Amino acid sequence: MAESVTKVQAVTQAALRGFQDADEVLPPYHIEAQTSLTERPLRSLKFGESFGVLDAYGDIGVQPGPEGLYFQDTRYLSRLELTVEDQRPMMLSSVMQDDNGALSVDMTTPDIRLDAHDETTIPREVIAIERTKFLFRGACYDRIGLRSYDSRHRTLKIAVAFDADYRDLFEVRGTDRPRRGKRAVQVASGTEVQFRYVGLDEIVRTTSLHFGPTPKSLEPGRAVFEVSLPPGGRCSLFIRVVFEAHKAFTSAPAAEQVGEDAAAKLSLAAGSSAPKPPKGLSEGTIFARAYRDTRRDQRALTAGITTIISSNDQFNEGACRATADLYMLASRTPEGIYPFAGIPWYSTVFGRDGIITAMMTLWIDPNFAKGVLRYLASTQAKAVDPAADAQPGKVLHETRRGEMAMLGEVPFRHYYGTIDGTPLFVMLAWEYYSVTGDRETIAKIWPALELALTWMNSYGDRDGDGFVEYARDTEKGLENQGWKDSHDSIFHTDGQLAKGPIALCEVQGYVYAAKNGMAKLASLLGHDELAETLTHEARTLREKFDAAFWNEEIGTYALALDGAKKQCAVRSSNAGHALFTGIALPERAARVAENLLSKDGFNGWGVRTIARGEARYNPMSYHNGSIWPHDNAMIAMGLARYDLKPEAARIFQGMFETSLYQDAKRLPELFCGFMRRRQRGPVSYPVACSPQAWAAAAPFAFLAACLGMELDHGRNRVRFRNPILPPFLDGISIYNLKLGESRLDLRLQRHQDDVTVSVLRRTGDAQVATVK
Repeated sequence: MAESVTKVQAVTQAALRGFQDADEVLPPYHIEAQTSLTERPLRSLKFGESFGVLDAYGDIGVQPGPEGLYFQDTRYLSRLELTVEDQRPMMLSSVMQDDNGALSVDMTTPDIRLDAHDETTIPREVIAIERTKFLFRGACYDRIGLRSYDSRHRTLKIAVAFDADYRDLFEVRGTDRPRRGKRAVQVASGTEVQFRYVGLDEIVRTTSLHFGPTPKSLEPGRAVFEVSLPPGGRCSLFIRVVFEAHKAFTSAPAAEQVGEDAAAKLSLAAGSSAPKPPKGLSEGTIFARAYRDTRRDQRALTAGITTIISSNDQFNEGACRATADLYMLASRTPEGIYPFAGIPWYSTVFGRDGIITAMMTLWIDPNFAKGVLRYLASTQAKAVDPAADAQPGKVLHETRRGEMAMLGEVPFRHYYGTIDGTPLFVMLAWEYYSVTGDRETIAKIWPALELALTWMNSYGDRDGDGFVEYARDTEKGLENQGWKDSHDSIFHTDGQLAKGPIALCEVQGYVYAAKNGMAKLASLLGHDELAETLTHEARTLREKFDAAFWNEEIGTYALALDGAKKQCAVRSSNAGHALFTGIALPERAARVAENLLSKDGFNGWGVRTIARGEARYNPMSYHNGSIWPHDNAMIAMGLARYDLKPEAARIFQGMFETSLYQDAKRLPELFCGFMRRRQRGPVSYPVACSPQAWAAAAPFAFLAACLGMELDHGRNRVRFRNPILPPFLDGISIYNLKLGESRLDLRLQRHQDDVTVSVLRRTGDAQVATVK
């Protein structure tokens, strides 16, 4: 390893200039940033296809940034600012409710001088302002409650400024557009303002703002209320923002095509659009009913899930937040619930993200896996489409509903440019069945699994060498199509970018695990010959993989093979996924682990994506030195597979300690890979999503890895293989763990280096075993 680092440090200045100059032009779909999302606290709301990014006051657009109310990848409200006598209230507290169901903000009035010509004032802290905001079925509900603690009667001017810019999410991210559609705004009544945008895709997008009670004045961008508060008096103001999208009345062929696409099978289930309230209801009553209904919806979504309580209150808080994040990001589709990837940039279906999230939460709630499998089977590519990087059998990478996607300005309307989604899909099918025994779902998606297998052996293996590799079909597609999909994430030891087709280290592991899992499913369904063939193919792949990817000099598996089958001999976290899938030979596991947990790999908080000392290492980069919780969780699961539990626990410890420095103890999408320093927390990444589905799922994967938890439906057994607990956990209780028809409550307690398992409650006949 030392020789390798020396070699990297000896790269000539000319070579360095060569790849740095090539990077000066920003890559496509780059998220531009002039300010960091960590500069000020932001709050996120989500329901279905709508989400909100708000500042701590519950306002939108007071400062530049991604704030807004979004629906189907479009910003439907770009400004909403509350003032009292033309001043912003003073913040007291701002918190997301424990289940993420609503934002609660407590404020008060500042010192207010009512007249510049005299000394009439309202002293601060005499008027309390309580604000509650939530999203439900295509609408945002906002209640502003005021209560006077003053001894005098007060009359206040409360104003709300608002606007809707209808920017596509990719515009908000920084993509320029030469042309846009037409926007209009009108005051529809004394309590309603309507914005209307007719896009170039001939979709009409409308934002309706409903106010109650009737404002004193209402203009296209401003509502003003006059509030009279006697001593001890109270009142409430309400704002309801409704999003809608429908096809324009036109016979243009392009519009017909777009309109049909908008209603295609990729659409989510009914419930994303706001129901029209009965006539005559006050806005207060509408708010109360929607708040009640969103609570009922949340309880129904989480009914019967597995829960955990540990000896560590801070871990419990983080686990509760992670659970709330997962179910906030969950959206209902015709095929079941699907975890959207993350807010603000990825609040939509992503194949890879959904699969990995489902894998990590199988023991908490297998409904995620069921919904992901059924949805991805229903949207699997059926034809060759170079613009979408699609071939028959390939699994969806992402889908977008915004104007730019509809017009093809970005290729992500139904985009299939992922090399790992298809084998991961097959992997998840077996893991789901092994936990649930749900033969009906496997039978339903079996044709999609067979088609995915065909894709891996044909389109996936472009040159017939037995490895699955990628190369984009058009210039609009993603250059790199593994989970590290930055344009510069796959490179050689001298820093030069690898040229394709590229075979990634981890993808071969996914294919190996997919074929092993598919063999077991085939045997289950009576396809014995197929099962035997797949088992042989997996065994052969493992041998070929070790021969082609192992690099003795760097002491781990190479990041990738380029188009000439030359190793990208770079130390990376990808090698940890070879442990996760079981493709790594047993005799290699300890050295891979040593590499990952060396000072170059592990910074004290987690494992870096790229090891320190490699040519393109940059701790502030997206994929070349940063740290991702989900990546670390998959590495920990891999370490546990090879019974390297202390190493897995070390990563778990680092990630738990990371969470202590995060807002609401929420693990972010990623953070910077700078070395851990005493009395300082981890360094944030400036535009990381928070919440992010697979980051929220990571704590449950860490815990299962350290416990060596195995749920085996076939043997009707829950097994803990050589369990350990990290130092911050003395014990943990698991409630309502499901295996078939059985339900279990378990207690695991650490006694020095040993962990005991006790059954607190059992319904059904599932067995519990501990194996050393």
